[in-house]
Amino acid sequence: MSDEELQTLDRPAGSHPPPRQAAREAVDRAAAAATPHATAQPTWLGPVLIVGIVLAALNLRPAITSLGALFEETRTGLGMSGTVAGLITSVPALCFAVFGVTAPRLSRRFGPAAVVCAGMAAVATGLLIRPFTSGAAGFLAASALSLAGIALTNVLLPVIVKRYFPDRVGTMTGLYSMALAAGTSLAAAATVPLTGALGGSWRTGLLIWAVLALVAVLPWLPIARASRRAERAATAAASGAGTAVRADAGPRVVRSRTAWALACYFGLQATGAYITMGWLPQIFRDAGVSASTAGVLLAVTMVMGVPLAFVIPGLAARMKNQGVIAAVLGVFGLTGYLGLYFAPAAGAWAWALLLGISNCAFPLVITLIGLRAKSPAGVVKLSAFAQSTGYLISIPGPLLIGALYQHSGGWDLPLALMAGLLVPQIALGILAGRDRTIEDECGMRD
Repeated sequence: MSDEELQTLDRPAGSHPPPRQAAREAVDRAAAAATPHATAQPTWLGPVLIVGIVLAALNLRPAITSLGALFEETRTGLGMSGTVAGLITSVPALCFAVFGVTAPRLSRRFGPAAVVCAGMAAVATGLLIRPFTSGAAGFLAASALSLAGIALTNVLLPVIVKRYFPDRVGTMTGLYSMALAAGTSLAAAATVPLTGALGGSWRTGLLIWAVLALVAVLPWLPIARASRRAERAATAAASGAGTAVRADAGPRVVRSRTAWALACYFGLQATGAYITMGWLPQIFRDAGVSASTAGVLLAVTMVMGVPLAFVIPGLAARMKNQGVIAAVLGVFGLTGYLGLYFAPAAGAWAWALLLGISNCAFPLVITLIGLRAKSPAGVVKLSAFAQSTGYLISIPGPLLIGALYQHSGGWDLPLALMAGLLVPQIALGILAGRDRTIEDECGMRD
């Protein structure tokens, strides 16, 4: 029994609780009424939510990887300087960090479903506008609009999962992580062939991904409306009880060591992923592998994330301590980088496979965000903090690797750094995987 229930039993018959306790109980009842599992939800909501989550996840990377596939053509077509081109390659992580910070405030004001709906609309709008821009500034602004929508959705999808599927966090996180990996690989692999089939213009090749984003907006419109109706019903119930529902701001995550471990783990795994996507083909080409084979090897690395992104979250959700998974993934990465150091061409397929497994630290850390907080308010703050801080940490990595490569004239020093970064990543993953929540560390009661 809770403390409130015990106090109720101890009260004399016919007596009333103290005013402060009565107000607290009214708030608790109203908050319970606001949760999806405490009120009768439309029968269509669950299936539509699953479709909406999958479609949203599919759209979280094509804006980036489709541009990567046509970057040379886009740069030439818009007359970009080398400096501007370098700026565009670093914009995604910066936008994810900057706009992700705003997600908790927007979620409290409008609800997470409405913000995800707006985020998908921003992705679609940016993708519709940028192929028609005539200069680098307009292209950069349209890309930033899409990336802002992606940043908000990045942060809030774990919150949606925690709120509507609290008993299936691992399964649902695995589903949308798999969809995210599939969208990443699909855009990277299909953009060039589709561009050629549709006339060869880079503008058309980028525009086609706006269609997928527009489709993703559709299921979120009724979801957002249903969410708003539930919130209004909760407000009305609270008013009838003579009190108001106060928005739960959640714990102060900066006081939590687990939150910091998650944020730094997120940053280091993102650093490894960006380095792999940006430099792995060049590493293979410098070792004597043909350009076409190097591209296929990168595709192998990326495709590994599709099945494992579904398996790892479900496995992690069944474990009390997920540190062992973080350690195993890190060891795969260490082996892959050591292989690239000593025999890059001879074992190319094995190293690509091992690095693909190691990059599945992303679905693990997304699952940990849902497991390391008790409440939706805690999840949204932890998600925003871990992702925003993590993406800021990841920004210098690819630039530093490029500078070391240019300075040393080879890959020995950069590969040693890549392998070295996995050591703190493993340690932070073990810390973040401990069975505790940020609410416990911040001294918050249930």
